[in-house]
Amino acid sequence: MQKEIIVIIGGPGTGKTTIIDGLVAKGHCCYPEISREVTLEAKKQGIEQLFLEKPLLFSELLLEGRKKQFHNATQEPHEIVFIDRGIPDVLAYMHYIGDSYPATFDTACREHTYSKIFILPPWEEIYISDDERYENFEQAKLINNHLTETYQNYGYNLIEVPKDTMDNRILFILDEISK
Repeated sequence: MQKEIIVIIGGPGTGKTTIIDGLVAKGHCCYPEISREVTLEAKKQGIEQLFLEKPLLFSELLLEGRKKQFHNATQEPHEIVFIDRGIPDVLAYMHYIGDSYPATFDTACREHTYSKIFILPPWEEIYISDDERYENFEQAKLINNHLTETYQNYGYNLIEVPKDTMDNRILFILDEISK
């Protein structure tokens, strides 16, 4: 069987991390979202909101981290690797804030392709903001639109995960993979 690198995407507060944590608990190989890591590292260096203050630098750091995750995933002994957000997420966020980016961003999206993309729709009932998530729910919906458009522009067929319990969402994803 060919290795499957599966990405779970969605705007902020849609349940991605909860699903990744649930997949880990069930023994699946998963890579976490790295933007919080990048944000926390910047805070240590005195930059309060790297994405807001230096969006291109933030995006370059994310792009490098996500390319490294992709490469590491290809080396995993597991047949299936789940990743919380993929490389096109970086472009979607740059589109969202209206910033330009170097052609290398587009090249990275074309050179690193994923097996399947699952998208979690905006879900107001579970949406919570915190220190690293500064967007409100309306902004989260706009980000979702940019994610959808960006991934579709790279030829991905997005599989929408229904709003349900974490366990049922995980069952849905695993069922879709086995098809």
